[in-house]
Amino acid sequence: MEQSGAARFLDAVTQFKTYEDYLDSKVTPMDLFYLKSRELARRLVEHGHKGTVLSREEFMERTAAAQAAEPAKSNAFYNSSRPVTLASAGKELKDNFLKALAEREEANRSGKMTSIIFIRDHNTLGQEVSGYIDYAHRLKTQDFEPYFSGKKRIMPGRADLCYCNWKTQASASTSSPNFEVIYDDPNGLLFKNKRDKKVLNVDPQAGAGEDSTRTFLQSDLYVHVVLYDHSVRTV
Repeated sequence: MEQSGAARFLDAVTQFKTYEDYLDSKVTPMDLFYLKSRELARRLVEHGHKGTVLSREEFMERTAAAQAAEPAKSNAFYNSSRPVTLASAGKELKDNFLKALAEREEANRSGKMTSIIFIRDHNTLGQEVSGYIDYAHRLKTQDFEPYFSGKKRIMPGRADLCYCNWKTQASASTSSPNFEVIYDDPNGLLFKNKRDKKVLNVDPQAGAGEDSTRTFLQSDLYVHVVLYDHSVRTV
């Protein structure tokens, strides 16, 4: 069933701790390149120059409503006895990339692991695109059965952590429920896990970070694929 606009906004605010984080999610690297100021970029977003956004008052109201609803959601989750259905179950997978995703599916669905997928390939127009995808978030928001069965291809888009179309130079970055995108750090592009605050580094010349690993894969389906796995420890 399709969500109302209010429900979508309510879902959105739960991803961000502050109103500034919410505004930052709508600021792109291209905005910062031209404006040279994060504060100015935020003001342009807040004033509606980047599309419809919540005012600070609306954001605070929806945050309070989401926090009030959280206990009921948690109880419903923990009281559920239904087993997790894996989209990869029963599939005969031949490609290394799809096999690796299947191996990580249960851990990403259960919250024991949060993986980031890097893909570089060509879209349906033949344009080279690349991006970073929050695997756990995609599993929650999309049906992965068509991907594992070969009916659809996993490709990065503007709603993912990072996206770039190298032909059109269009780019976007969006923090997810699991990761905050840090794109103005001297060390380059970083992703901060929102649960344990540990940073994942995608620079191939640097370590992946504490509790994180980097896996390069040879795939017959994509030009370039890398998986970054972050293990989430529970106290």
